[in-house]
Amino acid sequence: MVVVATTYPDTFGIGQGSALAGLALTYSVQISGILQAMIRFFIQTETYFTSAERVREYAEISKLEKPAIVDGNRPLENWPNNGNIRFENVSMRYREDLPLVLREVDIIIKAKEKIGIVGRTGSGKSSLGIALFRLMELSEGRICIDGFDTSEIGLEDLRKKMTIIPQDPVLFVGSIRYNLDPFQQHSDEEIWKAVERSHIKELINRLPQKLENEVVENGENFSVGERQLLCMARAILRHSKIIVLDEATAAIDSETDSLVQDTIREAFADCTVLTIAHRLNTILNCNKIIVMQDGQVAEFGETQELMKNGQSKFSHLLAAGLKSGEEIVAAKSTNIHNKNNSNNTTACYINPSYTSTS
Repeated sequence: MVVVATTYPDTFGIGQGSALAGLALTYSVQISGILQAMIRFFIQTETYFTSAERVREYAEISKLEKPAIVDGNRPLENWPNNGNIRFENVSMRYREDLPLVLREVDIIIKAKEKIGIVGRTGSGKSSLGIALFRLMELSEGRICIDGFDTSEIGLEDLRKKMTIIPQDPVLFVGSIRYNLDPFQQHSDEEIWKAVERSHIKELINRLPQKLENEVVENGENFSVGERQLLCMARAILRHSKIIVLDEATAAIDSETDSLVQDTIREAFADCTVLTIAHRLNTILNCNKIIVMQDGQVAEFGETQELMKNGQSKFSHLLAAGLKSGEEIVAAKSTNIHNKNNSNNTTACYINPSYTSTS
């Protein structure tokens, strides 16, 4: 347009070609911006359609879930009052045409026990938590909590009685108080006690509005470790007898990991705690260890006994994650006795390529 206007000004009936050229140049710049805006609009529209389609899919999936409440078969208000868990020949698959992800799992977890669940990627560690919360229904077997078959009660009655702390801590837009106590069921004294037990009180006291301080979307104004400690405080307020930590310390530093372990030992002493772990030094203080392999319980026993047994699968996992037996002892010693020097804790990870030879 600029070239035509400057070369053939008389064609447009204007003698001043430079003026027309400037006008054409201005319009050219504007048209470029308009075209870019149109392209962005079409891309965003396509994204919105995809999001709407997914929302529709999730809405249809929710209709397939079992009832939230089953009238006439509701547990007592104080259930579970102990926290015993029994997996009875549990098998589960994510879809009918897919292979089993859990195969004949049969274990008894006693009240107040601290259980570490380990295994290589795809072994079925997280699937145990999924089965416990009934995010997927079982193909075979049943799960009983304090002698109550969880498949016979509503999903709401089941899930509100347990707490899960995932690897990616979830915070919502709102105040810290709202994130800790969204249903306003607890007093200020209870909330402050929970944040103190989760070792986050000092941070909150430094904030200008303390509990009323705003949390931005996804909690981005807090570090990952701080978000995880806030989630621990929220779990304390729920007073659940069963706590599931699904890779809860995998994305945090060793110092915050030490604080999380302290919280588990102190605040959850009377709870049954299942810790699905990738960093092995975080579960060395557990009472027992479950080693998962190909959806089956390959090993289940006392932590110390499995560590002493050089032929156990757990000791092989430790050997694959640590360079020597001395480092295993050092990691455990640091975890228990040197809480203030947690940066020296040896991080022991499961080698994804490890395959037991025993």
